[in-house]
Amino acid sequence: MDKIDLKKDLKSLYQPSAKQVVEVDVPAFKFLMIDGEGDPNTAPSYAQAIEALFAVSYTAKFMLKKGAQSIDYAVMPLEGLWWADDMSAFVSGDKAQWKWTMMVMQPSFVPDDLIHAAMLEAQKKKNLPGIDRLRLEEFAEGHCAQVLHIGPFSEEGPTIERLHAYMDARGGRTGKHHEIYLSDIRRADPKKWKTIVRQPMS
Repeated sequence: MDKIDLKKDLKSLYQPSAKQVVEVDVPAFKFLMIDGEGDPNTAPSYAQAIEALFAVSYTAKFMLKKGAQSIDYAVMPLEGLWWADDMSAFVSGDKAQWKWTMMVMQPSFVPDDLIHAAMLEAQKKKNLPGIDRLRLEEFAEGHCAQVLHIGPFSEEGPTIERLHAYMDARGGRTGKHHEIYLSDIRRADPKKWKTIVRQPMS
């Protein structure tokens, strides 16, 4: 059984260069999503969100693999949309004011009813508080600019400034700051963490 890896199939969206900002058109994809606010390093709701997203995503993966369709695929990486009511909270680093939507893309060949069944199954087995806050939603970003950041999250500033400068010189930015986490931060050296930084262009 061949394993489908959408990160490779969608190379332009999930394997950008760290050397230059590029423009991409992002179509609608289906995501498991969960909203929250507060410091991602300390807010219990953030840890619960990540746990719930991956518990359901992996449950759905194994349900599809063992089912009649017998399809195997790689679970997609964690993604996050970030904003604040007062955007100066990002400049000042006031993480308590940060708001976020964390999400994991679900392949189009995974039926919605299977994902909902995976939510029930994961809740029955693990009883995770975040699962009740999950939703399945289509998200279309449209025309965006993005670049790859290599290194710890605390050093993203210059990468984000480079992205914003590129966009501001070409009409400006809109939408929410979007990050895609390609590395397993529990195992990888922070110096080698790979994060896609993306934002819609106006």
